[in-house]
Order: sequence, then structure tokens, then C-alpha cells
Amino acid sequence: MNQTAMESRREQILEEMRGLRAMRPGAVSEQYLKAPKKGQGEPGMLGPYFLWQYYHAGKPVRQRLTTPQEVARAKREVDNYKRFKTLCEEFVTITQAFGSARGGAGSTKKSPKHSSSAARKSSK
Repeated sequence: MNQTAMESRREQILEEMRGLRAMRPGAVSEQYLKAPKKGQGEPGMLGPYFLWQYYHAGKPVRQRLTTPQEVARAKREVDNYKRFKTLCEEFVTITQAFGSARGGAGSTKKSPKHSSSAARKSSK
């Protein structure tokens, strides 16, 4: 990809990021509960119940979604979050390649190797 194409793609990514209005991390899951039914020996399944869950500061956070509108909105916002993360990764990759192509800090020059302590001791 040449520099013009990279710059163009960077702008497209930023524009798509600006278009993502609401987002939330995590996942929406569908759950069923076993419950006894009158007159039957086997418990029946109740549900589905939808749950949005994610981790905050290493701890799980869960919220029951009670209406079809809440479920649809949560799924859309989780998808937006995943898309945002993908766009961020692509932006970083292209930006690094752009810097390398221009000979900037991201170029492929190797850093000088440090001598080992064994080599220093043998020179004394």
C-alpha cells in the first residue's frame, strides 16, 4: 500500500469511528432456567432471558435485558464496540506502516546490541 492509499484509509477509519454513536463492551447472552411445571415430573425450560455482561476493573458486571428493544440495542452497541476495537487495531497498523514508509521512528532499523556481562568481564 502506498502512502496516499495509507493516508486515505486512515481517514476512512477515522470517519467510520466518528459514525459509531453508542457502544458498550461485553456480550449479550441468551439464558434459560429450569423450573418445575405443575403436574409434570420433569422441570420445563423457561426463557429465553437475555443478559448483557462485561468485566469492569476485573469484576463481572451483569444486567438483565427485559424488552426486545433493549436486547436489540445492546446487541447493536456490543457490535459497535467490537467494530471500534477492530478499527483501532487497523489504524495503529496502518499508522506504523505509514511511519516506516516515511522513514520515521517506526522504521526497521535495528537497535544496537548491548554487550553481555560475560564479554565485559573477559575484557578486564
